[in-house]
Amino acid sequence: MRKCLTGLFVILIFAALTFSQDWTGQGRQVGFVYDEEGNPLEGVKIKLLFVKTQSGFETETDKKGKWAAMGVKGGTWFVDFELVGYAPRNISITILDYRQVNKQVEIRLKKVEGLFVTEDMKEEYKRGIDLFNEGKYKESIPVYSAILEKFPDAYIIHLSMGHSYFQLENYDEAEKNYLKVLEHETDHVDAIIGVGNCFMNKGDSEKAMEWYSKIAFEKIENQTVLYNVGTIFYNNSKFDEALTYYKRAVEIQEDFVDAIYQLGLTYLAKGNNAEALRVFENYLEHDPDSPKASQVQGFIDYLKKQ
Repeated sequence: MRKCLTGLFVILIFAALTFSQDWTGQGRQVGFVYDEEGNPLEGVKIKLLFVKTQSGFETETDKKGKWAAMGVKGGTWFVDFELVGYAPRNISITILDYRQVNKQVEIRLKKVEGLFVTEDMKEEYKRGIDLFNEGKYKESIPVYSAILEKFPDAYIIHLSMGHSYFQLENYDEAEKNYLKVLEHETDHVDAIIGVGNCFMNKGDSEKAMEWYSKIAFEKIENQTVLYNVGTIFYNNSKFDEALTYYKRAVEIQEDFVDAIYQLGLTYLAKGNNAEALRVFENYLEHDPDSPKASQVQGFIDYLKKQ
């Protein structure tokens, strides 16, 4: 089963990142990071991972909130944004080669209210995040627990603990921590997604769907969650709903081949052969050499005869 990620913390593959130079090229990407009021944020740590080679680098924003990635390969990149006192974010972007102009990326970070009471707490929280980013999920949990002992009102720390337990595949403990966040913020999107992800990874898609449905569609920004929800609808023959989620997943990550494949199957199920053909041809552009590609080519050959 596809492992769900909540999207609040860094893409975990950075934990094993060796920072080789396999990402260098001639592409250019510029972006800006602001707070919720539109003020530029300085010192935001940005981690960029080139998906194809699993390598990347780090940079930071300047006083204008600006960051830049120069001399990089074209393709799909995972980008993570971290600043102590703000909820981290991760996105997926496609950087074009040097012949084309890349649209600048603008991100807004949400300040976590009532969390960072003292400088000591900031440092401890950062230590927990660093351990998490290094893949030391088990070691991060006592750090978060110690913060909660000193600052029991800092309930948002349970979200971090939930992520750590989730990566350890202890979904029951992860769920408990996400629910503690929801005791204080009943509409906390990341905590709701976290609970849904726990049920999804435990194989209870019905319960997962129950939780995912608590979130307004437009607030789901994680392509994996969108894919999972779409698949639940697809498996229950709710193809119109499945289309909505698959299409959004592909909008967020245009080379998300699993979502593209399912999108094509959904159009087939609805009898929309023209759209199915278009989607399957798009699939081959992104994934021409995988074992599934021959099956997709078979769909294309069939549809062209219709």
